[in-house]
Amino acid sequence: MNALPHRYRVDASARPEGAVGVSSPGLPPLSTAAPAEFGGPGDQWSPETLFVAASVDCLILTFRAVAQASKLAWEALDCNAEGVIDRVEGKTRFTGLALRARLRIPPGGDPERARRVLEKAERSCLVTNSLAFEPTLEVEVG
Repeated sequence: MNALPHRYRVDASARPEGAVGVSSPGLPPLSTAAPAEFGGPGDQWSPETLFVAASVDCLILTFRAVAQASKLAWEALDCNAEGVIDRVEGKTRFTGLALRARLRIPPGGDPERARRVLEKAERSCLVTNSLAFEPTLEVEVG
């Protein structure tokens, strides 16, 4: 692992109508739009689905690292996640995130130990641990 802090750059571009193009150096570009719940087409990744995807993806990648450090043998991990958005104190925001995981271990493995390793990964997940800060915004209008 590289020394902290790490920085990740994402660029986005849009016109008054249509999809938003999202890119990051060295990665394939994405096309995003508002979800159907917010009046979008509902057929593209949205900020909401990307947020939930980041959470469940982070859980899996963190589990890989924790399982390797713990020398836990495992065969497959399938996860899904559901984020809930609601209005709280005048702000629309995520109010819940339910992560569900199905971990398959080899025959003869210790299910309780595997559960503890997965729970440790959930507690160590960078994305879900990062949900309590206010972003900053710089604006330039030209």
